[in-house]
Amino acid sequence: MPSIFSVAPQNLEQMRQQVLERFASLIENQTRTQLFASNIGALVHEINAEIADGHEKTIQLLDKINISPTERDEIRQRLQNDMALSGRLEKTLELLLGERKRQWEIGDAHLRRVMLDFNTMAGNLAGTLIEKDLLERQSHVLENIIISHEKVSQWRVFVQQILSNFHAIFPFNFFFIAFAEEHGLGLYLYFLGDYPEEIKVSVRSKLVSEMLVKLELPSDTLIDIEEFDIPAKVSGEAGDNIDLITVRVPELDNLNLAGVLGVAYGSMQKLNAQEASVIRSILAVMVMVVGSSKALSKTLAELEYYSAHDPLTGLHNRRHFNEMLEYEIDRSERHKHEFSILMLDLDDFKDINDTYGHPCGDATLCGVAEILRKNTRKGDLCTRIGGDEFAIILTETPQLGAHDVAEKLRNELRAHTFEAPDGKTFHITTSIGLIAYPHDAQNMSDLMSGVDIGLYRAKSIGKDSVCSVEQVEDKIQSNRLARDHAETLRHALRSDAIVPYFQPIIECATGKVFAHETLARLVDADGRAVSAGAFIETIEKYGLGRELDRVMIQKSLRVLKEHFAAGAAPSKLFINLSAQEIQGRGVLGYAEQMCAELGIPPQSMVFELLERDAIGDMTRMRKFLTEMRRSGFSFALDDFGSGYNSFHYLRELRFEYVKLDGEFVRNILVSKIDYALVKNLSHLCQDLGMLMVAEFVESEEIMDALRAMGVDYAQGFHLGVPRQKLG
Repeated sequence: MPSIFSVAPQNLEQMRQQVLERFASLIENQTRTQLFASNIGALVHEINAEIADGHEKTIQLLDKINISPTERDEIRQRLQNDMALSGRLEKTLELLLGERKRQWEIGDAHLRRVMLDFNTMAGNLAGTLIEKDLLERQSHVLENIIISHEKVSQWRVFVQQILSNFHAIFPFNFFFIAFAEEHGLGLYLYFLGDYPEEIKVSVRSKLVSEMLVKLELPSDTLIDIEEFDIPAKVSGEAGDNIDLITVRVPELDNLNLAGVLGVAYGSMQKLNAQEASVIRSILAVMVMVVGSSKALSKTLAELEYYSAHDPLTGLHNRRHFNEMLEYEIDRSERHKHEFSILMLDLDDFKDINDTYGHPCGDATLCGVAEILRKNTRKGDLCTRIGGDEFAIILTETPQLGAHDVAEKLRNELRAHTFEAPDGKTFHITTSIGLIAYPHDAQNMSDLMSGVDIGLYRAKSIGKDSVCSVEQVEDKIQSNRLARDHAETLRHALRSDAIVPYFQPIIECATGKVFAHETLARLVDADGRAVSAGAFIETIEKYGLGRELDRVMIQKSLRVLKEHFAAGAAPSKLFINLSAQEIQGRGVLGYAEQMCAELGIPPQSMVFELLERDAIGDMTRMRKFLTEMRRSGFSFALDDFGSGYNSFHYLRELRFEYVKLDGEFVRNILVSKIDYALVKNLSHLCQDLGMLMVAEFVESEEIMDALRAMGVDYAQGFHLGVPRQKLG
């Protein structure tokens, strides 16, 4: 495979060649100069030797020549001087050539070393320089890697877009991404070009075996392969000779995202270091892209899952239940199908959390969820809508079939044995409400209200039961009316539309007004007064009693102050207290504060308590009465005789007044039993030092009978209707 890069620029390679040629020329010239000097030295030595030999022969001939001794000596001396000078010249030349040779050798070594260093430097420089066109193409690849929500969710397709640009830089054959998924090895394989099936099979086999090793997965791991074909020109001989360049995907935020990605190519030529480095740099960026996209995709998938599922049990949640219920209503209406809803509430589940701890409670909920899954059909929808409440949509199931399913679930849950942390076992029961569409209700609101009613009924009859809903319309309408009443009362309390009315309490012996009972009335927009009796259940259900009590105390005391200011005769006020106010115990401070502000003696106030409200906590009630009485307030036990243990209250708690239930009073003229009860109860109260007030006096004959019995006080419509003023 030819190099994918113009590795070193042409001018760099030319410069390297030129410099190396010049270095070689210098070395060659130096070698020639050294050889020339050596030849000159040898020639000088040879000539000097010939001269010396000629001088020796001349000296030997001087004795044979007929000259004077003086001349002979002068010639001999001159010849000897020439020989000595020639010898010194030869030695000097030898020293000069020896030093020159040493310098030449040093210079030659330097030249060779510099030439080699330059060659190495040029090679390294060529290995690090990338031509401008390559950098621009690499930048183009990176510039197009822009992550968006759409690309994260469709990251496999996003990779294809990147690969098309990547392939322009490095004409590889295959690209792959491998992840160690929960179910096994996930391999995403991209073919750059059109390849025959035998090559694809070979590539798959090689990549699978390589990835199992790199990701440290067993050989029998389940393999899931997704393949993508990207149009491209096939590069190289993509056969069995396949090389890989891989980069590992790091762990991301404890997501257990183990993976590898890389490129594969077929070639007879290996990549050089520069080529591999460039490819790895791009792969490093793709690792971040693919790893982050995979992690974000996984996180988004989890968020999407948990938006519709309960994280504890894995069942669908309330949000999904509401969506599917709306869908099922539309579907069933179109196809004229029936379906049913079951609402399950575990009985006394709080005891499990309190006894064995919340982890055991969570395990129990998971066990319940599994039982629901196993005992419903694939098309049914099981949901946990909160706490220990579950809801099931039974598709295409009428009421009778739904009842059978509910009973089966109830029995399965009751029979199942749960294990506590200490090794002990326990069982649970469940109450189930049932409603059917369209038999019982036709819209989402009525269906949910109706199934709640059924569940409440199952709880009220002793739990561990299945209850369907009859006459849903009436019950839902009743609930809505109660809610409307609650909102009406809240608005009335805020808008000063609650006013006190006063009904006189008459002393039987004298017929004079002894006191007044304060009764709440709601004045509507038309000025009509509505008795609070119509709202009693609503007041108790929605916790409006405390607010109503305080409004009545404040307004009643203001009327009483005006009554006293007008010089009228003293009169006591009987004011009802709700169970909320009694339990809250805050009324004492409030009543004392109002009496102090208005200058009214606490002895003018008598608080009425219902029997059922007085018995919740006898010890605390006794303390409450003592504290209130210490401040000057008095108390009346209201509706005496309506409970099952009335005499017990009289024994345990002390009251100044006892108001006899009107059901006994209204029949004393026709019932000997009621007559006897009222008479004896009157005597009993007198013996205990308590004053009796008889209610529901509706005729003069009843008043005469009460007077004959010695009853202390009476009230009723015959004696006076409620009015806005005292007196």
